Amino acid sequence: MGAAVTVGPADLSLRTVGEVIAGHLGLTTADVPLMRDHIVWELRLPRVLGAAVVGAGLAAAGAVLQTVTRNPLADPYLLGVSSGASLGAVAVVVLGVGGGVAALSGGALIGALAAFGLVIIVAGGRAALRPTRVVLAGVAVAQLCAALTTFVIIWVADPHATQSITFWLSGSLARVDWTALAWAAPVLGAALLVIGAQARALNAFAFGEESAATLGIDVRRVRRVLLITTALVTAVLVAISGAIGFVGLILPHAARLFTGPDHRRLLPVVVLAGAIFMIWVDAAARTAFEPRELPAGVLTALLGVPAFVWLLRRREVR
Repeated sequence: MGAAVTVGPADLSLRTVGEVIAGHLGLTTADVPLMRDHIVWELRLPRVLGAAVVGAGLAAAGAVLQTVTRNPLADPYLLGVSSGASLGAVAVVVLGVGGGVAALSGGALIGALAAFGLVIIVAGGRAALRPTRVVLAGVAVAQLCAALTTFVIIWVADPHATQSITFWLSGSLARVDWTALAWAAPVLGAALLVIGAQARALNAFAFGEESAATLGIDVRRVRRVLLITTALVTAVLVAISGAIGFVGLILPHAARLFTGPDHRRLLPVVVLAGAIFMIWVDAAARTAFEPRELPAGVLTALLGVPAFVWLLRRREVR
């Protein structure tokens, strides 16, 4: 994280970054120029921390959903959350419902949660017990939200609003600040505690529902808890960063190459790998094409597609 904060057009050192952080925490009184202090504390540090939160959360959610649904192609956006968030963000930006980063994130969060609620309704009252129905309902709701998003953008026909929302839909951490982190980080922390507590149950799920039940796992309750937890954390992360693809799809498979299928080892590794991966992807996205910035979601797709093809060719991925 410290090294990533130094990346950029301003000449910063790790020592300067440490002095700024220590100064704001009241640990030292180092005399750091105001401009450097602002760059570190207000611009780069929140963004780097946001990248870590988003990467860790998406990677963990993807690992859980791939096991719960027993679908190696599952990712955090499987439940229609991303498309719902996009529709909510469009309602804010294009239709002018509110303004500012808080309104954008709030609209995206409301849209994501509404989409997940619609998935549960479409799949039926016992949706959490039937992962196939949840997946199919998620695909249907995602297509509906995507169609509505396109319709609203075309109907309003505002080029400035369309440019703004297109950049957000591509996935970007440019708007992450301390306010966004103040509610996204605690949600991620709580979700990781819930997921970590179910590591043994996730190991049982890998052998199928009947095998898990014979091991004393309450299959229905655990699946319901995990689906709701992953949907909520994904909704929050999409609200602050937009839809950043391939992180939750590729990294769980890559982590399994090092840890094996045991979720007690897999979950910590995939969380750390997701955080590190997203930190450096975002650093590259904001500096590789200066003075222009590339949306992080575009770069993850450019990196993710070749990695996905390589993983598909490995015998371990079925």
